[in-house]
Amino acid sequence: MRTVAVILAGGTGRRIGAATPKQLLDVGGRPILGYSVATFAAHPAIDDVRVVMARGHTSVAREIADRYGAGRVSRVIEGGATRSESTLAALRDLAGEPDDTRVLLHDAARPFVTAGIVDRCLAALESFEAVAVGLPTTDTVVAVEDGLVKAMPPRDTLSRFQTPQGFRIGTLRKAYELAAADPGFAATDDCGVVHRYLPDVPIRVVEGDERNLKVTHPLDIVIAEHLAGRAADGEAP
Repeated sequence: MRTVAVILAGGTGRRIGAATPKQLLDVGGRPILGYSVATFAAHPAIDDVRVVMARGHTSVAREIADRYGAGRVSRVIEGGATRSESTLAALRDLAGEPDDTRVLLHDAARPFVTAGIVDRCLAALESFEAVAVGLPTTDTVVAVEDGLVKAMPPRDTLSRFQTPQGFRIGTLRKAYELAAADPGFAATDDCGVVHRYLPDVPIRVVEGDERNLKVTHPLDIVIAEHLAGRAADGEAP
């Protein structure tokens, strides 16, 4: 059974306020994209690594892939305007893969994904067709409508999702085929697509890591610099 890691770097990072896509910004002397490329390229269970990059930046992404990917990044392709469009671009690029191929989809904006997270995803994919990475929420999360609290789910039932998210690629293809027929389709992650359009497919949640943060706002750059500095000193990020 083949395993392909797809690093989704199609965003432009408007919320971080940089002229350059955030995945190309340097943190600890390395582009953010370079960290996840190196982690997946070094993992012995990953057969192929591909990068989906924002339009106009594929050549830079290819240079980063070549520098940090140990020759294991086979393709850098152009992504779409949304997360879902970038996933669809990856699925088109992987059209020749059999349905039982395992695919891990990872946000490039999460530079400090660990080999342990990858291990847990792949172990779960032995028994499940869809896998998410999550952490228990430590905050109380409420549903708000018109400035008023409408619902307050029990905190112990909630998780904060991270990436990668893992799938048997045939399951993900089917979910996106069904989504394409829905004029109201909108999603922020791929497990959400499977959950909505293939509700009978169980999604296994495995443990994430607090260090696997998503660089979204300027403060996240400060935290990422600190984590990268710890890694450079030989500590876990």
